[in-house]
Amino acid sequence: MSRILKVFLFIIFFAVFFEAGLISSYTIVTSQPPDVSKLLQMQVEELSSLLNFGTPGSSTITNKQVVKILNPDEVAEALKGRTQLSGINLQTMSASTSDSIKDKNTNITVNITATGYKEAVTGANVTGGTIVITPNETYSITATAMAEVKTGGVMVNLLNIQITSLRKLYGTT
Repeated sequence: MSRILKVFLFIIFFAVFFEAGLISSYTIVTSQPPDVSKLLQMQVEELSSLLNFGTPGSSTITNKQVVKILNPDEVAEALKGRTQLSGINLQTMSASTSDSIKDKNTNITVNITATGYKEAVTGANVTGGTIVITPNETYSITATAMAEVKTGGVMVNLLNIQITSLRKLYGTT
């Protein structure tokens, strides 16, 4: 048997055993019979998205632009109120958008990221006269909002800020 035929058969057997393992593991994990056509379609879509990654005209890569927030104090207060945190670190707050910022006085969607903190609450004597000091809890905040493009940055509309993610980075629990 020629060497090329052996390699071709090896690839075919590898694909068959891989698919058999995928189907059996799907059955074990979900306790349901697998839909083979959906599993194969998912694999084809994933492979095609990997092969098309970074090609011109690909929609997987968007050009995010960092924009300056012209009302950072008000945005921090709005974030603080919506997240029930003690404060927002203004130095870590940033906004980015994939919309065009060329036209002034137009509304765009911005993604706001910041870190916030919740001050530690210490009780009185917890055990036998000792004082317990706990560190502040640190949170990562991600929000979306509408903003109006102005000269030098964007003015974030405080009424439509929506928190999309609030993750505890550091805390006592």
